[in-house]
Amino acid sequence: MYTPEEPFQTGFLKVSDLHTLYYEQSGKKDGKPVVFLHGGPGGGTSATDRTYFDPQVYRIVLLDQRGSGKSTPSAELKDNTTWDLVNDIELLREELKIDKWVVFGGSWGSTLSLAYAQTHPSRVKALILRGIFLLRRSELDFFYQNGASHLFPEAWDDFVAPIPESERGDMMQAYHARLNSEEEGVRLEAAKAWSKWEMSTSKLQVDPADVAKAAEDDWANAFARIENHFFVNAGWMRDGQLLEKQGIDKIRGIPTVIAQGRYDVVCPITTAWALKKVFPEAELTIVPDAGHSAREKPTQKILCAFADRFKDL
Repeated sequence: MYTPEEPFQTGFLKVSDLHTLYYEQSGKKDGKPVVFLHGGPGGGTSATDRTYFDPQVYRIVLLDQRGSGKSTPSAELKDNTTWDLVNDIELLREELKIDKWVVFGGSWGSTLSLAYAQTHPSRVKALILRGIFLLRRSELDFFYQNGASHLFPEAWDDFVAPIPESERGDMMQAYHARLNSEEEGVRLEAAKAWSKWEMSTSKLQVDPADVAKAAEDDWANAFARIENHFFVNAGWMRDGQLLEKQGIDKIRGIPTVIAQGRYDVVCPITTAWALKKVFPEAELTIVPDAGHSAREKPTQKILCAFADRFKDL
């Protein structure tokens, strides 16, 4: 990992009457542009997200998506869809006067990267993806209903605890009701439990620091509310839309590399495999000793190598 340098510019971009996005640029001012698309949705960015890229080569652009991180209003669900975010990325590219850039995204960031690339293929020099997530119902059911629960039963018990047994047949909808409750205490209890479930399952070896992050009120509220909002609405996409031939054909000429943890239970490898089958031009690297998180050392190493590969693109 490269040492994160302080941004040479931070700013706010008003993208609608309601939403204003935080963004930053670091690295080389006239370097090769790369945009980092964070996960969640709702996760926000941090200084660590700069460290995959050589700051002597790359002009590193980070943005907090609608309702996330330093963007305002926090945890806002109105006018917050996949296609709003795709449009926001393009608005930021135009604001920064960038012609084309490398697009880097993991987990939900991989979903957004693919949606953006299929919408604006002429603006993408390369795709660096990790932990492929395509927001299909089968993926959501595995993680939030019946699948990952078999591997992390103790964490699952904590996840279902706020939900009465009579409502556990649809955990996403049950959480949706609580995350949008008029009572702040109900919202926060649900947000922390939702976030803790993901933080408890993201790494091959559970990291207590990740689990502790789920107890932070503001972060958990934005993370859980926005994730759940996107998931109960199926990302405003057809099921499997990002795998459809018409979309894949638009990006076949874009150099694409994928890092996928073998033991990823948040976004299981079957999804990356489904993408590879319809998009054989993409290079899939299976990380044999990693789970979901981009911050596991074996995955970090591969992602840095991917970014280094495109230095001369």
